[in-house]
Amino acid sequence: MHHLTALVTLLAIAFYFFTSINVSRARTRTGVKVPAMSGHPDFERAFRIQMNTLEWMPIFLPALWLFAIYISDAIAAGIGVVWIIGRIVYFIGYSQAAAKRGPGFGIQALAAVALWAGALGAVVLRMV
Repeated sequence: MHHLTALVTLLAIAFYFFTSINVSRARTRTGVKVPAMSGHPDFERAFRIQMNTLEWMPIFLPALWLFAIYISDAIAAGIGVVWIIGRIVYFIGYSQAAAKRGPGFGIQALAAVALWAGALGAVVLRMV
C-alpha cells in the first residue's frame, strides 16, 4: 500500500487549491476583474504562483507515484514533502517579489528531478 504517497498527493492538491483561493483573494484585493489576467503586480504574482504550481504538478505527481511504486512509499513521500515545502517557500518569496522566487523554485525542482530520476532508474533496472 502507498498510504504515505497518497497523503502527500492530497496535501499537494490542497496546496494547489490554496493557491487558487489566493488568486481569487488577490483579484478582490487589487480590483482585477474577471476575465483579466493582468493589471496589478500583486495579482499577477499570485496568478503566476498558481500557474507555476499547476505547470509542475504533471511532472511531480507521476514521478512521485512511480517512485513510490518502484522504490519506496516512505522515501517518495519524504521527497514529496520536500516538494511541497519548496512550493511553500516559492509562494512566500514570490508573493513578496518576483526576485525572491528562486530558492523555493530550486527546492521543488530538485525534489521533482530526484523523484523522476529515481523512478526512471528503477524502471530501467527492472527492464534489464
